Amino acid sequence: MNFVTTRKEALDVMERYIENNISDYTAKRNFDFGPQNRKNISCLSPYITHRLISEYEVAKKTLSKYPYQKVEKFIQEIFWRVYWKGWLELRPKVWTDFVEDTKNIENTNEYEKAINGETNIDCFNDWVKELKENNYLHNHTRMWFASIWIFTLKLPWQKGAEFFLRELYDGDAASNTLSWRWVAGIQTKGKNYIAQNWNINKFTNNKYKDLKLNENPQPIIDQRDYKISLFSVYNNEIASDRLVFFENELDFQFFNIDNHKKVYCILLANDERQIKLGSKVLDYKKNLIKNQIQNSGLKIEFIEGNKFIELSNKNKDFDIVYPSIGENMSFLKRVIKKNNLNINYLTREEDSYCWQFSNKGYFNFKSNIPKILSQFKLN
Repeated sequence: MNFVTTRKEALDVMERYIENNISDYTAKRNFDFGPQNRKNISCLSPYITHRLISEYEVAKKTLSKYPYQKVEKFIQEIFWRVYWKGWLELRPKVWTDFVEDTKNIENTNEYEKAINGETNIDCFNDWVKELKENNYLHNHTRMWFASIWIFTLKLPWQKGAEFFLRELYDGDAASNTLSWRWVAGIQTKGKNYIAQNWNINKFTNNKYKDLKLNENPQPIIDQRDYKISLFSVYNNEIASDRLVFFENELDFQFFNIDNHKKVYCILLANDERQIKLGSKVLDYKKNLIKNQIQNSGLKIEFIEGNKFIELSNKNKDFDIVYPSIGENMSFLKRVIKKNNLNINYLTREEDSYCWQFSNKGYFNFKSNIPKILSQFKLN
């Protein structure tokens, strides 16, 4: 699989999929035909994760071609990403607890065998190899993988989520962390996802049979309870002549940068991260940023986190495109506290509006999708 690294190419991928393949999505989306045959799914997630294109652009383009009833499932799946992000925004301690958990869990021999694809489960070993080679897995396969990791291999879900973040081009703090919690049975308490022979066999076109899996596991129990913290960043007014992007918001031209004397885009190096990334993932992010800067024609400086710390020793006021809860936000909070910065966040109006519906389960959010589409004239 080859993933593109420019906004124009990502838009082309989106348009080709919507024009040629989206009509098969509802019936065929759960099939994993292998990395060389992905026409049944969009494969847009690496671009959406970095906001080369947005969920809202994908929805608008899709609904310009088809009535909502014909593509309802695809639109709902696109909005899962928005929902997860909003859910984590309202409960930021879930992320900080996850990060602390990973630090306190020892890497056992069983863990090493799992991440090297040396288990006695053929499909799992194949998926480890595929993940490392392609930095991508089909979403259904991610669910099977996580379930086998947690319930058959009996490994901590946190280390599996960390492994995915390290290897996936579309690794996203919200979608990844909360999906692993969901499989484990702690996101929706008591409701775990169970990988079963018949399901894997059916949706891999009979590729894997007679797997020895734990098909009757109990959900993982986590006694921690997370109360909702109201999201309060809705400001879009420019307050500084210095603007900062992080690598998960790369549509530079969406935001008005003309009134800023200095514009920076930050990619954290591994020594600045709590969850380390694989070299291929970091290189992919670097290429995305470099190409976006070059193709935008805008004067943007590509820097690492340490350079931003150095800048903030002298300058205390910054406009920052809101990076969302996750690695970038955790880094930013550390710098704000250390250097006593005055930060003004710029947010997408669509995000702020959607996140208010993330206070409950996805069914509640899903019921509000028509309202969201209408609010922003996406349909």
